[in-house]
Formats: sequence, structure tokens, C-alpha cells
Amino acid sequence: MKTEKVALVVACVAIVIGIGSTQGPVKDMLAQLKPQDDLAVWMDIPKAANNDLRLRIETAAAKLNAPPVDAVVDRVWKAIPGYNGLEIDVESTYRNALLAPKEPIKLVYRQIEPKVSLNELGAEPIYRGNPAKPMVSLIINVAWGNQYIVPMLDILDEENVKVTFFLDGSWLSKNPELATEMLKRGHEMENHAYTHPNMSTLSRARATVEIEKTQKLLKESLGVTNKWFAPPSGDFDQETVEIASSLGLKTVLWTVDTVDWRNPSPESIVAKITSKAEPGTLVLMHPTASSSKALKAMIRGIKAKGLQLGTVSQTLSAERLIPSDVE
Repeated sequence: MKTEKVALVVACVAIVIGIGSTQGPVKDMLAQLKPQDDLAVWMDIPKAANNDLRLRIETAAAKLNAPPVDAVVDRVWKAIPGYNGLEIDVESTYRNALLAPKEPIKLVYRQIEPKVSLNELGAEPIYRGNPAKPMVSLIINVAWGNQYIVPMLDILDEENVKVTFFLDGSWLSKNPELATEMLKRGHEMENHAYTHPNMSTLSRARATVEIEKTQKLLKESLGVTNKWFAPPSGDFDQETVEIASSLGLKTVLWTVDTVDWRNPSPESIVAKITSKAEPGTLVLMHPTASSSKALKAMIRGIKAKGLQLGTVSQTLSAERLIPSDVE
């Protein structure tokens, strides 16, 4: 009797295996029962090591996680852009670390956008970036000073720094090749009106022409879609800001001025800028002898404070600067 039962069981198993080896749901079921290769990685690591690894990741996340910062209109600084928050994905980081135990841990993150962005603040001037973003922007307004532009471009190349040039339209119309060289080297090209007027003294119609004419020229001669407007000599009124806004531009001023048009010593410029540079600073300069000679030391002094240098668009964006151990 026992022999007959054993034979019956063996026969049933043979039938199931035979069916599963060809096609149908049984084959699928059996396939699911096969060992999964990637699970071996998880099984090879002792549980104690797993706990220690997760704790290290959670500790790092607790230090790096940061809430987003909303854009605001400040009483003194006017429009200040927001800054994305940072959230470490502990689970994804943990799984990746288990799959590559011999590699340095790379923290997986998400950036969290603020509820209020710069675009939602309306027509307001901008004097600085967010004070939580460790980035500084060099603004170079160009209406004259051609002899210093290429030497400054060469220094910027050596130091691997990109800046924002605000171009006077009449200058651009006369110097398209030099402007093209500036663009070719990776710098941002923006709007400095057309004839370098005091914007606050103009009629609405004339002020509109000043901005719009240069905006069109940037597009036609350089293929640049203009985003920012810098009023010549820093002269503007609320109407100026509103006109620029109606043309899709935000009005940018500066946080710290080199006052290089007064021909100060390069050493005094370096001392002033490096001492005052902080997260979100916009530094104003021109292609002058003073700024050209001060440029390299100025850049190195800013970098020595742990600050990155970027264009106006980069500095004023909400994009968070990510630590090197985060991917």
C-alpha cells in the first residue's frame, strides 16, 4: 500500500514538471520559485553590518536634510529668490550601498521646491541671491573698455569661472564679433539698455524702446533669449521695473560695487570684494584696468571663502548646491 502511494506521488510530480517545462501557468509559477540572483547580495552582508550602514546613512541625512526657503520681498533687499530644500532618500541610498559594498556611499537625494518662487513676487528689483546659497556672481556691465575684455576673458578661462555680461545695445551693434567671443567662452549675455540712459528720466515709451531694442538685438546677433535687465548707472524707478517685467525681464542691480570707474587700485578692489563677498552676493564691475588687474585675486579670494562663482541665472535660481558626497 505504501509503495502504491509513493508511486502515485512520484507520478504526480513528474506530470507537473513535464507540464511546467513546456508552457502555461505552471511554468510561470515554477519560474517564480527559482532563486533570484540579486538577492544574494543582500544575503551576503551580515545583519549587524546592515544596521550600522543604515545608521550611518540616517545620521548623514539628519545633518544634510533642509527645508526649502520661500522667495520673499525684503524691506531693504527687495526681491530675494527662494532656495530648494534637500531630502536624502535613505531607503534608496541604503539599497544602492548594499549592492555596491566596496564603493563609497553616495547619498541619493530629492530637491524640494519652495512654495513661493521668484516669479511669484511680481515686478520687484533684485539686489542679491538667497543668503543660504553659497554662490557669488560677477556682473560685468559693458558699454566701453574693449581693450580689457579679452584679458578678462582669459583670466576667467584660467579660473574656470562664468560671469554675466550686461551689454549696452549700441556697443553690441558695433562689436558683434567681440560679443560672440564672450558668448563662445560660455558666459551669460544680458540687457543693459541701448544708449546707456538714466532710465528714471525717460518717458514710458522711450524706456520701453531702450530695453526692447537691445532685447531684439541680443536675439538677432547672438541668438540669446534675454532674461535679465540691468539699468545703466543703477538708475531706475518702479516704472522701469514694470516695463522690463512686461517684456519678460527681471531687473537686476548689485550687492557690492567695485566702483572701478573711479580707477581705484587693484589691491583695494580685491580687499573690498573678498571681505564683503557672502552667499548670494552680486558683484558689479566693468571692463576697466583696475578690475582687469584685480580679477584673478578677487576670484581666488571669493573661492577661499568656500563660495562658488556662477552666472546671474545660476546664483538667482532656486537650484540647491549639492555637497560632493551626494548624487
